[in-house]
Amino acid sequence: MIHVEFTALEGVLLVTPQVHADSRGFTVETSSDRELRANGITDRFVQDNHSRSGPGTLRGLHFQAPPGQAKLVRVARGAIQDVVVDIRRRSPTFGQHVTFTLDDTHHRQLYVPAGFAHGFCVVGDGADILYRLSRYYDPSLEHGIAWDDPALAIGWAIRGPILSERDRHHPSLGDLSPELTDW
Repeated sequence: MIHVEFTALEGVLLVTPQVHADSRGFTVETSSDRELRANGITDRFVQDNHSRSGPGTLRGLHFQAPPGQAKLVRVARGAIQDVVVDIRRRSPTFGQHVTFTLDDTHHRQLYVPAGFAHGFCVVGDGADILYRLSRYYDPSLEHGIAWDDPALAIGWAIRGPILSERDRHHPSLGDLSPELTDW
C-alpha cells in the first residue's frame, strides 16, 4: 500500500510506501506496478540506476530533451534535498520548483515526470540514490540548468557544493533553447 501526495507542480508526486518495522529492522515494498498505476503513475520503467554521492555533493539540475524521461527517485542510504523544476514553457508553473527531503528513515519517493529538471544535494555523510527511469538513458538528449540560476532562487541546504565539471557550466533556464522547453 502506498500513499501519494500531490505537490505544487502538476504531475510531480510524493510517494510514501508502507513500512513494516519491528525490533529486527524493517521491510518496505519499494515498487509495485499495480500500486503505482492505481495512483496515476502509468509510466513503464525500463532502467534502474544507482548513484552514490559523498557529503556536500550537488548533482543537477538534469533533464532529458523531449520526449523526456520520467523518474521515480528514492534514497536507500543517507539523506538528500531533492529539487524539481518545471521546464515546460507552456505550463502555468514554468520556472517554479519544489523541494523535498528524501531519506532512509521515511522511505518516501519522488515521481518526476518528463518536462521537469531534477537535482539533489547530499545533506549528511553520504547517500545512495536509486532511480527508476521510463526511458533508457541517452547521452545525446541529456541537458541541464544551472544549479545556482538566480531566477530559480533555490534555497539549497548546503553551501559551497561539490560539483561535476559538467554541472558547473549549465545555462540558466532562460538561456535554454526553446525546443528543450517545448512540452
